[in-house]
Amino acid sequence: MKQNFAVIGLGRFGTSICRVLAAEEQDVLAIDVNEERVNTLAAVTTQAIVADAQDEETLRSLEIGKFDHVIVAIGKNIQANILVTLIVKELGVPDITAKAENDTHARVLKRIGADQVVHPERDMGARVAHHLLSPNILNYLAINDDVTMAEVKMTSPEFVGKSLTELSFHQRFGLTVIAIQHGDQVTVSPAGSDVVQLNDELSVVGPTKAVDKLNDQMTK
Repeated sequence: MKQNFAVIGLGRFGTSICRVLAAEEQDVLAIDVNEERVNTLAAVTTQAIVADAQDEETLRSLEIGKFDHVIVAIGKNIQANILVTLIVKELGVPDITAKAENDTHARVLKRIGADQVVHPERDMGARVAHHLLSPNILNYLAINDDVTMAEVKMTSPEFVGKSLTELSFHQRFGLTVIAIQHGDQVTVSPAGSDVVQLNDELSVVGPTKAVDKLNDQMTK
């Protein structure tokens, strides 16, 4: 379903979000004080505007409260990031994602109303480190301090050729399998009868320790 998004702050993180959303044919408003950054996205997004999002009247004139989602992607200027998050919350945006620079910043963003808080640099560092240490973990996303979503490559003979019911992921590991990728084919919400094949990539979600336990099984 087509939705409308406003992305405030067009650094690497904000620009990447704009490009992905635009590629998915969503309506995207891109905002930044830097004209050069705005111009690079003018042909990609629905609308790209040079503006200071710290000015409440500017955001009000853009009817920011009518957007389905607002992503506050302002980077190093923590004060501006917090102020803009507060303004868009007060203007009635129903879903706000804000970029945090550190844990203290993240706590403040949560308290003032951000619905999702992301740590792009920290999360990317975790993904790279886990892949280097555990080649079977192809992707890794910490949802919070205790829960992780990961893509795990099935290479152990113990798992290959068996159905999800036989493997009992939830009972053995406390993990839920949300997708199976076999080559270019992806099965979302797979059935218990679906069979795991060699080098399939399983998307699982559950306790971080459980993901680590599953990965250990792949390397035995």
